[in-house]
Amino acid sequence: MPLQREIKTNQWKKISLATLLTGLVTLSVLLTLTILLVASYQSKKKSLIDTTLALNYTSASKMSQTIDSLFKSMRSSLQYSASVFSNLNSMNADDVFSKLELMRHSSNYFNSIAVVDETGLIRNVSPKFIGSAGKYITTEASKTALALKKPYLSKPFITLTTKRLIVFMSEPIYDKEGIYRGYIGGSIYLQENNILNMIFGSNPTDNIGSYFYIVGSDGHALFHKYKNRIGEDISANQVVRKLIQGQNGYEQMVNLRGEALLAGYVNVPENGWGVVVVSPISVVYEQLNRHIKTILLYTLLPFALLMLVVIALAHRLARPFVSLADLVSKIGREKVDLPAAKQHWNREADLLSKAIRYALTDIQKQTDQLTHDAMTDPLTGLTNRRTLEATLAKWIVDQPSFSIIMMDLDRFKAINDTYGHQVGDEVLKHFADIMTSCVRPGDVCCRFGGEEFIALIANADAEEAYLVAERIHNMLEQKVNPVGQPITVSQGIAQYSSILDSVEELIHLADQALYKAKESGRNRTIIADMRLSAY
Repeated sequence: MPLQREIKTNQWKKISLATLLTGLVTLSVLLTLTILLVASYQSKKKSLIDTTLALNYTSASKMSQTIDSLFKSMRSSLQYSASVFSNLNSMNADDVFSKLELMRHSSNYFNSIAVVDETGLIRNVSPKFIGSAGKYITTEASKTALALKKPYLSKPFITLTTKRLIVFMSEPIYDKEGIYRGYIGGSIYLQENNILNMIFGSNPTDNIGSYFYIVGSDGHALFHKYKNRIGEDISANQVVRKLIQGQNGYEQMVNLRGEALLAGYVNVPENGWGVVVVSPISVVYEQLNRHIKTILLYTLLPFALLMLVVIALAHRLARPFVSLADLVSKIGREKVDLPAAKQHWNREADLLSKAIRYALTDIQKQTDQLTHDAMTDPLTGLTNRRTLEATLAKWIVDQPSFSIIMMDLDRFKAINDTYGHQVGDEVLKHFADIMTSCVRPGDVCCRFGGEEFIALIANADAEEAYLVAERIHNMLEQKVNPVGQPITVSQGIAQYSSILDSVEELIHLADQALYKAKESGRNRTIIADMRLSAY
């Protein structure tokens, strides 16, 4: 009797195969679902961001074209008006006013139009309530337009009489004899109803949280959904800086208020303005969350049905599901070799096998990519310092003789200071290409840090390494580089010897030789004195 009770107790402690299978399949399906959700989330995120950026860029391009055409029409209107006033000196004030009124109302391009003669006297202005008729011009923009005697578009400024923030466009007036008689100028009131409001005021992008703004060539906002920001200097904004530099494009950005945005930006050729269309990145995440919720909603019912089938057919499905569970349990602990694909007689088991296989394949690709990234310098594509140290440790064991060349680009800081870090990066990549082209297939090139590089020359003494170093030195002098000015390199060579105690000592020797090359005037190669190997 005691023995039987002990057997029953042991049986209660064990888990039935059906229960174990159900648990394992549940874990597998949940893991697969998680992987698919993560993959779907990332894929959908990239798709939404790319689509939003492309749409914003397209919208900005269309708006840029609209503004470009608009300003060409405005310029054409002013040119025609200038021809009408070619006999300005023979016209009285009422004639001038009536023609200005007609021009302003017929086109609606400008909030106000004025005619100024060659002396700077405002002959008349429309609308009349501005009250500047008969006065002399006082603003710098008006004086500049008068002095230039050619078409002119001002930067935003506040008028002295009306205290309005305006942009001013003018066209010179010449009489029939070609004598300069002043100019006709139109003003756009940026913070009031104007031609830009009429065209862009009901922009449909507002419905999805997107909006746009227009900036002048100096980085001031000329049009914005928030009128209180019109006239604000936003030149510190990263895309506005690029517009000022004449660039077009699209990118993720953070604005001056710390908001993460997806921006498309395009220059307006006619006037040097820029159009920026932005969408809050939070809108993308809201769509992503809805997407994931939809996937979960449609996945829950099939998942529940699958569990019922697993419970009912546990014994018949034991072998394929146990195999899958064993495969999944290895993820993250060891390298997983995917078994050969095969068809299962059960549909669910077959689908799950394929899904896990796809997921593991994707994980393996990502793992391989991460391993590659960890061993490679992202700028030059050379191996990094970690890989260099591992290679040196292996070579010390495997190779009886090899040499190390330590290289440092001369006066690289001056290149960065003069041409900028972007050009400096191009110089580093240029030098990396020269290194790899000058060494043998079995040699190793590494970026050691900053502008320092190391080449490991396999099965070579210091003299052979010196020849390699000179090849690098000569090619660097001969090959056209990104700065268009001579670039030199100082190099130190050390040969591995059994008297050295460590990798660090070998690198130190090469570094001493490099230091000596620098001290000796740079642009030279020096072989380390092995007698200095003892610290």
